[in-house]
Amino acid sequence: MKINYLATASMLALALSVGMTSCRPKASGPAVDSDAAQKAYVAPGQYDEFYDFVSGGFNGQVSVYGIPSGRLLKVIPVFSQNGENGYGYSEDTKPMLETSFGFVPWDDSHHMTLSLTDAMYDGRWAFINANNTPRVARIDLKTFRTEEIIELPNSAGNHASPFLTHNSEYLVAGTRFSVPADYDNGDVEIAKYAEAFKGHISFVKIDPQTGRLSLDFQLRLPPFNYDLSHSGKGVSGDWSFFTCYNSERAHTLLEINSSKNDKDYILAVNWKKAAEHAAKGDCKVENVKYAHNVWNKETLTASSEIIDKVKIIDTEEVNDFLYLIPCPKSPHGCDVDPTGEYIVGNGKLATNVPVFSFTKIQQAIENKEFDGNVDGINVIKYEAALHGEVQSPGLGSLHTEFDDNGNAYTSFFVSSEVVKWRVKDLEILDRIPTYYSIGHLSVMGGDTKKPYGKYMIAYNKITKDRFLPTGPELCQAAQLYDISGDKMKLILEFPTIGEPHYAVAAKADLITPNVERFVKLEDNKNPYVIRNINDARVERKGNRVDVYIGAIRSRLAPDNIEGIKMGDEVYIHVTNLEQEWDIPHGFAVKGNNNAEVLVMPGETCTLKWIPNRVGIIPFYCTDFCSALHQEMQGYFRVSPAGSATPLTFTIDDKSVKELK
Repeated sequence: MKINYLATASMLALALSVGMTSCRPKASGPAVDSDAAQKAYVAPGQYDEFYDFVSGGFNGQVSVYGIPSGRLLKVIPVFSQNGENGYGYSEDTKPMLETSFGFVPWDDSHHMTLSLTDAMYDGRWAFINANNTPRVARIDLKTFRTEEIIELPNSAGNHASPFLTHNSEYLVAGTRFSVPADYDNGDVEIAKYAEAFKGHISFVKIDPQTGRLSLDFQLRLPPFNYDLSHSGKGVSGDWSFFTCYNSERAHTLLEINSSKNDKDYILAVNWKKAAEHAAKGDCKVENVKYAHNVWNKETLTASSEIIDKVKIIDTEEVNDFLYLIPCPKSPHGCDVDPTGEYIVGNGKLATNVPVFSFTKIQQAIENKEFDGNVDGINVIKYEAALHGEVQSPGLGSLHTEFDDNGNAYTSFFVSSEVVKWRVKDLEILDRIPTYYSIGHLSVMGGDTKKPYGKYMIAYNKITKDRFLPTGPELCQAAQLYDISGDKMKLILEFPTIGEPHYAVAAKADLITPNVERFVKLEDNKNPYVIRNINDARVERKGNRVDVYIGAIRSRLAPDNIEGIKMGDEVYIHVTNLEQEWDIPHGFAVKGNNNAEVLVMPGETCTLKWIPNRVGIIPFYCTDFCSALHQEMQGYFRVSPAGSATPLTFTIDDKSVKELK
């Protein structure tokens, strides 16, 4: 029988839209318990119990919230420039945004993870992906700063990323869009997708002491869309799992052409065995280009280098360490329970939630219970790997997280709800609506072997009718649920920045004892540091002028600088001479076309300024730091090119000649 896939897709879309409309509550707000406010309340001056690290989606950053209060604590710049503190604008931080494509000052960040020791958060680092220009970043949780960004070659749509193995041996990242490899000829007809395109999964090694990242090897795979991933823990600790869709290998009209098969796949990879193959040389070294950017904590400067080679394991030739498991249908989330025994596939178009058993997977491999192969990769029989299916749970399952009592929580985008079910026997225990169209959800510590439980957060895609209107663009939203009892209870709703996708929460007392308060001036190895006001100065070399400014309550020194000329490039090095926590200083120049800089105590930042007019140009401190903050200002005098105006400056109302 000939199937009209266009008609089928149209009916599916209609059904989904009807489902979305009918499943949304008619009332504007849900019923909450009388003690909801008390459960979410954190008194002024008191700390939250958890840090919640939330990906920023299209803003390319990480936001940090306190839970249960929902208070926004910080935005950590990662992949996008940030005018608030000069990240990506200052000369010190610009190298962090270099790529093989050049300077890329934005991205689309989807997934967070925290460093692990024995499948438990250890409070050292956070990691996040860049989906658009494929990159992964490491954030130091002592400073809440981005310390490293590494680009991933042969990738496009770095979505199944950046998920860690159970002792942070590797960060694994899969390409959402299969494309011709960087080392192949990319000038091919798109219609030749099935044979010319390939998927690649990256294995990035993490130094156990420093956290330093290095791209160890990649797997060359069939041209599927590798959507999401999680690595195992406990019994499955040597494995990583990836959902794959578009097993049809379609290249156009994917909403129809990549939804024909009843099942797509979960890719199971024994990463330890793959690493052994790479170490033995069972791979090819291919020529590629990718950037590796590192922040130096001693010099307070970033550097960027282009690397030109990568190890590639071709899985058509070497494939004794990975297997495909059929999974219904167009799967998205791939989640591993705290024991490591159960792997949940979340099929966006499936009417059930399949749960696979790691023990059964291993038995099927041993007994060769295969149903053919795909490009040399054996396909395990569905029933041989299956623990069971959660029947009729909801519509549009996306993601699953776990609590500390053997229960799972799955988000359903279409029916706008979270469903709680028991992992052991797959029995549905509870369901609660979200408002509206939930994407990811996060249980406190839900991706560890011992989740904290207590709270679950829904990250919702639509906020119609939930908050004060703000024009055509509505805010994004999170909803906090108490899951300490048998029933889930909504206790708080708060707006979020960006488009939150995945989030991870760690106990505050795991992180706060190690947070660094400020940099000691004697430890500042920046080449432009000054250690007291008397070191402030101005120097000229050709048309480059270096201005060394000291900032301390309530003055900037030097404060009057003359002899700057049109055509000069002025590098302003600002050292914050404070040695007390929470006394930052800012610095900005009138009309400067990049940004300000925000300088933490004991640190040095460099701002580039190219004058574009003759006259008096003020500069000032942008961060309110003291009662005389307004008095922290000064002036540049800009003269015409070729002018005889000498380069002079004043400190304490004394000119440079008097100081000499």
